[in-house]
Amino acid sequence: MPTWLVTGGAGFIGGNFVLRAIARGVKVVNLDALTYAGNRDTLATVQDNPLHVFVEGDIGDRALVARLLAEHRPDAVVNFAAESHVDRSIDGPSAFIQTNVVGTLGLLESVRDYWKGLEGAARDQFRFLHVSTDEVYGSLGDTGKFTETTPYAPNSPYSASKAASDHLVRAFHHTYGLPVLTTNCSNNYGPYHFPEKLIPLIIARALAGEPLPVYGDGKNVRDWLFVGDHCQAIRTVLENGRVGETYNVGGNAEMQNLEVVHAICALLDARVPRADGKPRSSQITFVADRPGHDRRYAIDASKLRDELGWEPEYTFEQGIAETVDWYLANQAWVKRVLDGSYRLERIGTAA
Repeated sequence: MPTWLVTGGAGFIGGNFVLRAIARGVKVVNLDALTYAGNRDTLATVQDNPLHVFVEGDIGDRALVARLLAEHRPDAVVNFAAESHVDRSIDGPSAFIQTNVVGTLGLLESVRDYWKGLEGAARDQFRFLHVSTDEVYGSLGDTGKFTETTPYAPNSPYSASKAASDHLVRAFHHTYGLPVLTTNCSNNYGPYHFPEKLIPLIIARALAGEPLPVYGDGKNVRDWLFVGDHCQAIRTVLENGRVGETYNVGGNAEMQNLEVVHAICALLDARVPRADGKPRSSQITFVADRPGHDRRYAIDASKLRDELGWEPEYTFEQGIAETVDWYLANQAWVKRVLDGSYRLERIGTAA
């Protein structure tokens, strides 16, 4: 039975990853600081599962991380822990530097020291997988896609902090030999997504009859990746990826933000029509663009496909329908998340 130390495993992607790992018989030591985006409710189904050990704590707490490593002797560390919302990084960048840069450095030092003490097969097979974002590459024009060799050009405090963490991971491999892997993914969506991000925000506001804010002209393009596909990609890289390599993970689903909002509106209209019969697209409201808003992201995931055989299983149409249905069926989860720390308000407007 493998044992993995997963950081940030009460968040959106991390939580989905933990649930799937435990379902496959992996023992997961789940370290999460339970900031605003961490939610124990996401892990309710494994709360009493002996394969799940939840620890509230910070990745930068070196004594805590060292204790967990010594006690549980994991075969791998998967690092999801991060401040991840661009708008919040505009309003308060220091928290992003503290967690994504300083915290990642502390985690790497603790893991390096643990790995150095391993012997034989345990040392050879150990992996540190760092989960990152395509936003480190900056913004694309109308054509082209990000590859693993695209130069870094982050344009927000969030993406700059993730770029720094990526560089630290690379440096720990080249300097100390730590067996690392890095994945850079496109925009995720799916169950358990914190409702300040575009898709769950639009679902919540549409159901509440509130205006649906769309930045600028709504034509900013993202490649959308269903979270279940992303979790499978991470497992694939963890088990078979080449040490020291980076793998881009994309959903083959480039969409304008406005197209995404219209798709959600149509799905909700079909499932829970408004009482007045009006389409929910009538709630769309264009608002001032976000400072430094990258125009287009697109991922070339051919390296992951050609080397490791991974491709996304979900089309955007399948994934967004499943996502809308999940939120409709789990309104109690959404209401518990909206406990006062976030009320669907606009953030990230600082110049």
